[in-house]
Amino acid sequence: MTLEYFDYRKDYDNPIVTPEIRARFMKLEPNRDYTGHTHDLGHEIFAVVEGEIDFDVAGRKARLGPGQMCVALADETHHLRVVGDQPAIIYLSVTPHIHPTHTFWNADGTKAPFRYDTVQQGWTHAPAKPDLVDAQVAAVRALAEAAQACLDTHLAVEADLKAALADGDATGARAAVDAMWAGVFASFKAAYAMGATWNELAPRAAPTSREPSA
Repeated sequence: MTLEYFDYRKDYDNPIVTPEIRARFMKLEPNRDYTGHTHDLGHEIFAVVEGEIDFDVAGRKARLGPGQMCVALADETHHLRVVGDQPAIIYLSVTPHIHPTHTFWNADGTKAPFRYDTVQQGWTHAPAKPDLVDAQVAAVRALAEAAQACLDTHLAVEADLKAALADGDATGARAAVDAMWAGVFASFKAAYAMGATWNELAPRAAPTSREPSA
């Protein structure tokens, strides 16, 4: 079986879009500004593959070339502009990737209305149906149940872990942490499942116009 792979010289769409991460190569054209938005939840990594790009991340500025990267944390506005008259290519990833994936801002510094379909892939914008609402509610319920079970486990082993740490009991501490991890793992898996359902529901229930964005 051949491993699927992508080539920065020709693949400019999102090869992966999940609640955990979105990633892609992107060709940036000269003489225009890109982005000017934030991400409410996601941290975004930019790596320059070809060309030079001026980055402005929350007022912090740098010019990056091939092999260099920078990060825009959640809530940090980011702007990109190509240096020179030739296109540039970047790799970018955003994690997590939960709608509304991009937050735009008004001139007075207030948030513009949320846009739930700025990044979509692999499906048409079919309207939402009531069964998708049911699926979202069920996913939230499953997340709540997983979080409650996680809390119950934490409370059950809290005293044991504190005692083990105080006594230098590595075996006891490990057992307690392993028990906690089982609940943490289940909670994150339920959260990702809920995010996947949400990413299906929100853009269909509240569609908006789309514009290219990083």
